[in-house]
Amino acid sequence: MAISLKVNGATRSVDAEPDTPLLYVLRNDLELNGAKYGCALTQCGACTVLVNGAARRSCVTPVGSIGDNEVTTLEGLGTLDKLHPLQKAFIDEQAAQCGYCISGMIMTAADLLKRNPQPREAEVKAALADNLCRCGTHNRIIRAVLRAAQNMGGN
Repeated sequence: MAISLKVNGATRSVDAEPDTPLLYVLRNDLELNGAKYGCALTQCGACTVLVNGAARRSCVTPVGSIGDNEVTTLEGLGTLDKLHPLQKAFIDEQAAQCGYCISGMIMTAADLLKRNPQPREAEVKAALADNLCRCGTHNRIIRAVLRAAQNMGGN
């Protein structure tokens, strides 16, 4: 079945069943590999994308439920020439070790900063609490989000 999606500012058509997880369509059909397959149970956050600016776990989001909503993946947040402030801050803070969780962390943080441009450290920690990182770069991740908020005009 042909399904039309707005992804990273472009309308794309894919041949998929409506109950196919959005994550599978993004990775397998559209070759957007920023969102990662982690647990498939919404417990790790590696698959997080933005749907109309709100963080959503793509592993359990049926592609047929997206409709006319805009999907943004890590690839659509910024470009190589013009990184999003979160992407730049994560690089500057060296917040990634293995990098597997980072896309989900950045997308969740983008949602937070949209809703709260001046978060306190505790608010950043609370927003990212359901995103798992096994490498232990949590302190750098928190610093990166706070740095991005500051660079975006918050804090």
